[in-house]
Amino acid sequence: MKTLLIDAGNTRVKWTVASAGRLAPVRAAPWTDTGTFSNWLDRAGDFERVVACSVAGPKAERTLRRLLRAAGTPAPEFVHSSAQAAGVRSGYREPRRLGDDRWVGAVSAWHLAGCFRAVCAISVGTALTIDVVDCDGVHRGGLIAPGPTLMLQSLLRDTAGIAPRAAASAAARRSGADATGTLGLLATDTRQAIELGCLSAAAALVDRTVTDVTRRLKGRPVVFLTGGGAAAVAPLLRSACKQRDDLVLRGIALLAGIPVRRRG
Repeated sequence: MKTLLIDAGNTRVKWTVASAGRLAPVRAAPWTDTGTFSNWLDRAGDFERVVACSVAGPKAERTLRRLLRAAGTPAPEFVHSSAQAAGVRSGYREPRRLGDDRWVGAVSAWHLAGCFRAVCAISVGTALTIDVVDCDGVHRGGLIAPGPTLMLQSLLRDTAGIAPRAAASAAARRSGADATGTLGLLATDTRQAIELGCLSAAAALVDRTVTDVTRRLKGRPVVFLTGGGAAAVAPLLRSACKQRDDLVLRGIALLAGIPVRRRG
């Protein structure tokens, strides 16, 4: 069986193909470039199923359905948050209000850790989300904060003094006029100060949460990091983590009953 798996996020659509127990390399495109996904669909051949998880909103979902229909694929099935699935129980009073991507990622992380260890499933995208599942498969809840890019955009949009300084320092960096700035512990121009500050804030929230979870559960959780901003945040973390760009996609396969071999 050849199944198309789709993770429709706020900013990007990610996808892969599950076949013979394996996942193909993950692909991604921003919603502003749906042509990339459409062109890939035209070359991908036939699918027996299409299964998706979406937090992108009605407009993006309509776009997704239109692209799939034009390519002649089966109608997409959508996975949603539930009170219990694949051995994991939701910690929300109203389970359906837990974001579908957060639920799918948390279930996926627990299974990747072997279904017997506590996990933190962390996604760094438009939003930074953290969800914890204990060793018994109980979702203990989570946190939501702005992702680094959203923090940066907010500062550039809503501060009168920072934005022009950031633009000037970025222009100087592009021209080579200012080569002294480094993304080390501290920055030496305004643009880098914003970038590093936002990344450091995200990393600090992750580290503090992992420390608190370790103390409360009396054991260190396995930390899984995913999302478009994961690679930028990971070097600043003090907590050991496993980067998995396919975390949600693997969870979609799991909840849809599609066997995929576990690795790493």
